[in-house]
Amino acid sequence: MPQISPVLWQFLVKWLTNFALFPPEASRIAPQLDALYFFIVLVSLIGLTIVILLVTSFSILYSKKRHPVPVQIEGSTLLEATWTIVPLGLFLVMFVWGALIYFRVFTPPANAMNIYVVGKQWMWKAEHPGGQHEINSLHVPAGRAIQLTLISQDVFHSFSIPAFRVKREAIPGRYTTVWFEATTPGTYHLFCSQYCGTEHSHMIGDVVVMSPEDYKTWLASSTSGASLAQNGERLFASMSCNACHNARPDARGPSLANVYGAKLTLTSGQTVTVDEAYLRQAILNPSQNITQGYAPIMPTYQGQISEEGLIALIEYIKNLNSDYRVQQTTTTTTLLPGGAGKAAPAKQEPAGQGMVQQ
Repeated sequence: MPQISPVLWQFLVKWLTNFALFPPEASRIAPQLDALYFFIVLVSLIGLTIVILLVTSFSILYSKKRHPVPVQIEGSTLLEATWTIVPLGLFLVMFVWGALIYFRVFTPPANAMNIYVVGKQWMWKAEHPGGQHEINSLHVPAGRAIQLTLISQDVFHSFSIPAFRVKREAIPGRYTTVWFEATTPGTYHLFCSQYCGTEHSHMIGDVVVMSPEDYKTWLASSTSGASLAQNGERLFASMSCNACHNARPDARGPSLANVYGAKLTLTSGQTVTVDEAYLRQAILNPSQNITQGYAPIMPTYQGQISEEGLIALIEYIKNLNSDYRVQQTTTTTTLLPGGAGKAAPAKQEPAGQGMVQQ
C-alpha cells in the first residue's frame, strides 16, 4: 500500500485547517444563517440537476435524427402549473426564512452591551463604555449580546467578522448598528470587506472572545481611568454646554437629564425619539432640531469635536439622570487630546443624586 509523504501530509493538514470553505460557527446566529444558505444551495443544485437532465434527455429524444419531421406537442396545464407553483413556494420559503433572520440580526436585545466602533483609513478603533480603547482589536465576553454602533471618520468601510456571520457598513456621518452573541472563546478575524483606499488590505484585526471571568479581568487591566461618560462630562464642561443646558428657570437650552429615549416636540411640530443618531445630529447641526419653546441660538460644533469626543458626549447624555452635576461642574477651556476635556474635580454630590451611572 503506497505511503503518503510526511511533507505532503503536513501540507494537506494545514491546507484543510487554514483554507476551510467556511469559517467556524462562533456566534448564536451563525448556524441559522448557514442553514438558510445551505438550503438555498441545495435547492439551486436540485434545480440545476433537473434542468440539465431535461435538456440532455430532450436533446436526445427529440433530435432531428429521431424526428426528421417536427411533431407538434400540445401543452399541459397541470405541468405548467407545477413548474410555476413549486418554484414560487420555494422562493417564498426562502424569503420568509431570510426575513426572519434579517430582523433577528438587526434587532439587538434590550440588554445588549453597546460598544462604539469608529472606522478610519486604515484602522478600526473600538470604544468601550468603561473607557477602554482598542485599535484593530475587539475584546468581548462569550454568552452576552454585544451591540456595535458603527461610524466612519472618512470614507465608507464595512465591518466584517466571518466567524460570527456579521457584516455592517460604517458610513460617514451616520450611525449604523449590528449585534452578535459570541458562543466560543477564541480569536477570530476582523476585516474591512469594502475597498476603502490604497491600504484597504491592511485594515484587519482580531476579535478576542473571552470567558466572562477573563473579560472582567481584561476590563480591570485595560481601563484608562475614566469611562466614556466621565470623559463626556469633562468635555461638556470644557465647551460650556452647561451654560445653557442647566435646568435653571432662565436656561436658554432644554434640560438634558433623562432626555435619552424620551420623545421631544420640535418647533416644526414634529415629534422625535432621542437616540444616539439624534444626539449626534443635535450637536453638529442644532438648527435642524430646535426643541419647542427654545430659540435657535445653539452654535454648530461641526469640525470642532472628533468622533471619539462625540461618542463620549453622547454616552454622558445617555447616562444623565439629574441636573445636579451640571450645575456643580466647573467649566474649563483645556481639552484633552482626541476631543475630551479636562475639568477641575467636581464637588462631592449628595447621596442619591448621582448623574452618571457607572
